[in-house]
Amino acid sequence: MPPINRRPKVVVTRNLGPDVMPLLEKRTDIELVVWPEEGASDPAWVLANVRGASALLVMMTDKVGPDVFDAAGPSLQVVSTMSVGYEHVNTSEAAKRGVKLGYTPDILTDAVADLSIMLALMAGRNVKQSMQVVHDGNWPNSPWAPYIFCGPQLSASPISPKRTAGFLGFGRISQATLARLIPFGITDCIYSSNPKSKPDTERDAAIQAKHKLNSLRRVDLDELASESDVLFILAPGGESTRHLVNEDFLRKMKRTSVLVNAARGTLIDSDALAKALSEGWIWGAGLDVVEGEPMVTKDHPLVKEPRCAILPHIGSGTNETRVGMATLAVKNLLAVLDGQDMLASVDLSLY
Repeated sequence: MPPINRRPKVVVTRNLGPDVMPLLEKRTDIELVVWPEEGASDPAWVLANVRGASALLVMMTDKVGPDVFDAAGPSLQVVSTMSVGYEHVNTSEAAKRGVKLGYTPDILTDAVADLSIMLALMAGRNVKQSMQVVHDGNWPNSPWAPYIFCGPQLSASPISPKRTAGFLGFGRISQATLARLIPFGITDCIYSSNPKSKPDTERDAAIQAKHKLNSLRRVDLDELASESDVLFILAPGGESTRHLVNEDFLRKMKRTSVLVNAARGTLIDSDALAKALSEGWIWGAGLDVVEGEPMVTKDHPLVKEPRCAILPHIGSGTNETRVGMATLAVKNLLAVLDGQDMLASVDLSLY
């Protein structure tokens, strides 16, 4: 009989590129199985290849449900996802089976904060509308006029000396976004957080002093909606936050306000937002995420809105960030196989 291969099997659902794959390829003590194509891995391939695996490295597009855990069997020790979100992994199944779950927080903070500022500027300054004029060859037919293509200014000005930034969620990315807003002259900051979390007045006072803000306050959702000049949605997804931004919320916002979502599409009711934009309840929206993505076609109600700038979920899309995320995902996986603590793990005791 042939010798039994006792090397731990590691299944990776996407090639992680020349900067990261050597971390796995140089490990002669593991059996490495990698999805061989450029596009998203086939679920059937995952089910077939995860059998007997000790470790599984996935993307946010890979669904890791009971069927995957069943196929892997008792040998599976760790699932490592190259993402900060882990809604695509069945955490209850992982906890029940004693499988550890690694993820990649922190690394994408700066990239998503940069993009959030970009989306705010795109939505406020009518970038989608004005670029379309050029792309369609209609610039010659759009002569200058005093208020053509104008929109609300992100920064403070003598005309509008008070500018309030609002945040739904006030974690690392929100705080990094706030830091980037300070040079624009943002004067005040308000935020809403998980109602189960305790206020952190000491932290808030420190941030207010550091950025020399006139005020920094935790508020309820009604005040967040009504007082924000620009509102950033940067809270976790999931059932508990689904459609927090609904028709009632949007009706309370300023007609000159801008809404940005770089978190999860499920936080916003898309139909309500489309209605708000078409009827002028708010000025504009910049979205990196949309509920139901990637099935967002040219017929989607938000795509049809001229003041809604939509990107295809590229918040972490810088070369540096993606290499960092992939590296951390690999290191999390290898740490478990080597009997060490992961650098970033999900606390599954909550599940």
